[in-house]
Amino acid sequence: MKIGLVSYQGSGKSTLFEWLTQIRPDPALAHSSQSAMAVIPDHRVEPLCEIYHPKKITLAQLELVDTPGLSRTHEGNASRLAQIREAGCLVVVVAAFERDADPISDLKSFEEDLLLADLEIVTGRIERLRESIRKPRPDRDQQRAELAALEPVAESLGRGESLQLDELTDEQQRMTRSFQMLTQKPRFVILNVAEDTLDTESLVAQVPGEGTCIAIPLRLELELTQLEPEEREQFVSDMEIQATDRDGLLRMLMDVSNQLIFFTAGDKEVRTWLLRKGASAVEAAGNIHTDMARGFIRAETMKSEDLIRLGSEREMKAGNLVRQEPKDYIVEEGDVLLFRFNV
Repeated sequence: MKIGLVSYQGSGKSTLFEWLTQIRPDPALAHSSQSAMAVIPDHRVEPLCEIYHPKKITLAQLELVDTPGLSRTHEGNASRLAQIREAGCLVVVVAAFERDADPISDLKSFEEDLLLADLEIVTGRIERLRESIRKPRPDRDQQRAELAALEPVAESLGRGESLQLDELTDEQQRMTRSFQMLTQKPRFVILNVAEDTLDTESLVAQVPGEGTCIAIPLRLELELTQLEPEEREQFVSDMEIQATDRDGLLRMLMDVSNQLIFFTAGDKEVRTWLLRKGASAVEAAGNIHTDMARGFIRAETMKSEDLIRLGSEREMKAGNLVRQEPKDYIVEEGDVLLFRFNV
């Protein structure tokens, strides 16, 4: 699943991209998008490796997409935002490092950009439908039904009202699914503050949505990652600053994008996998290989915390802690899964 980084020009979005991925943004891609992977460390991997002694360790990664900076005049923003319609969530970077910065105003303006971009795609479809139903066609009744479903959506967007999925009828959800509406995507806000900002809590408290905002001095964090570990520790100590937990932020983004981690483990490899929350065992198997999903028999399931505590699969089996789960089992965070399947 992709995570789209968006902001107005000069807000620090590309700094965030470089900090999280350790990939420097390519100036040649300034007017398009650039993607890179960010590895998600997991504290459970090391103790699992002590159990299995694998030949290989593979960690799950988030795909971050750095998009072109938006214009504060709104001009051309719809086409820029179109590049991240496939993203599972949006990370909005807001400039808060200058004295005259107004992050709340920027967030309101950004909401307008999302509304306008969604309105453009919906009204475009409505115009095509109106033109099409003037002609005798075998599917004209179907197109009329689609038009009737989309017109109220366009009216709401035109009034500045973003519509969440639970506010749409089943028919409207079906008709708008392919649009991948930006206003319906989960969002996480990062306030890019100056390194000497003291009261970040009051800034964060002004942003609507509990737990969906954090304040970070992005330029400082990027510079810290470019220092040697000992030098970085000394700098943080001398300056009496609190460095941001980069790994913790990646886990936050994983959570906001509605994903969890499960494990596969053995002497060949210990590996972490990303999976949509609420997904079934057969979907998890399909993440690994389509053959596993197609020939799925069962998933041998263990809780990673129990396995780490007991120290071996043998002890897990002795304690009746290895479960045999069917294909519709809902995978939970930290599950260790072994799939049995027919080829």
